[in-house]
Amino acid sequence: MAELREHRLKRLHMRSIRRGIKEMDLILTKFSEMRLATLSDEELDLYEALLAENDQDLYVWVSGQDQAPEQFRQMIADIYDNHVGHGQV
Repeated sequence: MAELREHRLKRLHMRSIRRGIKEMDLILTKFSEMRLATLSDEELDLYEALLAENDQDLYVWVSGQDQAPEQFRQMIADIYDNHVGHGQV
């Protein structure tokens, strides 16, 4: 049985707010609250794959200290532009 979208959004939101390092908690909580419900199913698949990455890697990608892998670049740019780059964290 396929997971209902509503349940998936709740599960991904919980994974966003309980990361492991505080900076990623703050960044991904804000992104989750503002954008998660607007993502397509394909984008949710990508976001779920992003959440499986190590927090230290995510932080250096989002902070611009290192380039994200190609598959995540657009999503990382969206997270940065909308939630980090404008001081919204």
